[in-house]
Amino acid sequence: MISGIPELRTVLEPEARAWLDTAVDRIIADPTAIGALFPAVRRRCGRARIDGHWTIDEAARAVLLTALPLHDPALTETVGALHRHGDPAEQRAVLRALPLIDDEGRFLFLVRETLRGNDTTLIEAALGPYAARHLPDDEYRQAVLKCVFYEIPLSRVAGLDERADAELARMLADFARERIAAGRAVPEDITPVIRAFAPADDRPAALDGAS
Repeated sequence: MISGIPELRTVLEPEARAWLDTAVDRIIADPTAIGALFPAVRRRCGRARIDGHWTIDEAARAVLLTALPLHDPALTETVGALHRHGDPAEQRAVLRALPLIDDEGRFLFLVRETLRGNDTTLIEAALGPYAARHLPDDEYRQAVLKCVFYEIPLSRVAGLDERADAELARMLADFARERIAAGRAVPEDITPVIRAFAPADDRPAALDGAS
């Protein structure tokens, strides 16, 4: 089992396990093989959900990425190409695997590219532990605000408890005031951040009775 990836051997059929093992061996021997193997994962291994974060194909693709015997610039080029040419499922797998293949923030360009888009499943995948560790404060705050705007639950944003601060609370309070003024509901999950950091006199009054 690779740390950070759900155990696959208990959920894969024997044929799928054998295919994945062979794929890993092929990538170790020839890293360029991942270009053909990465898109084939869903067909060969399945797509069922394993837990609240990973599907089988995402986890299997992460295994392939961790098998790459590459260093920069080849690693960045290879992973970037897989993301660039991949369908949304392949892109999600790349984003979820980033903390497993890099601890220096060299793939932040993929996170930033994703956050400029509007696919909520990709935005959620991008805001995992990798973004929590490497995104600068201002970009992290903007990403959280985008999640609120797109109704992505904040429970899906990694690192929020550690990275929430007074400035994020101010931004969320401003958002809440705009929603209230427009007669729209305020997402309940922003209230704890506002209460934790925003001064009492800077909190929207309508949130005083929120849970």
